Amino acid sequence: MVWKKQIKTIFSEKYIKMDFTFQVLKNIRGIFNRIIEENSSEVLNKIPSGFNNNIIWNIGHVVVSEQLLAYKLSGLETNLSETMINKYKKDSKPEGIVSEEEVHEIKSLLLATVERTKQDYEKGVFKSYNTYTVSTTGNTLNNIDEALHFILAHEGIHYGYVLALLKAIKN
Repeated sequence: MVWKKQIKTIFSEKYIKMDFTFQVLKNIRGIFNRIIEENSSEVLNKIPSGFNNNIIWNIGHVVVSEQLLAYKLSGLETNLSETMINKYKKDSKPEGIVSEEEVHEIKSLLLATVERTKQDYEKGVFKSYNTYTVSTTGNTLNNIDEALHFILAHEGIHYGYVLALLKAIKN
């Protein structure tokens, strides 16, 4: 009976440690949400000189990347359409103006997807993981925990990029 209590404690500690990761992800997603709310479609879609993408592409990209890195590499279905995945996945680029309707869809997915991932993580849905080496840092992801840590870093990178875009657009 003691070993069952020890296993339960280990799992509880794991979830508590990952709770901080999910908390930071939600905060970053909240910032992206405010950026969408506080800027016009024109600003969100603008590609300033010297840049190769725009604010809304970066925000769509983090939503898609989180789903691919967490779900697809775990052998699970993502919570996104193939159209959205193809439009915002790695090595894609903006191909025209993103409509208000699509901006609203991206905005609605920001918190919903990370909340769903947190719930699925707590339920133990992520049982297996296909090892993947990320091009950004060269690190190899071996399990869902490593993927979530990388997702956090990846979103921070794109947050910085969005801030640079905002500065370039508004100056």
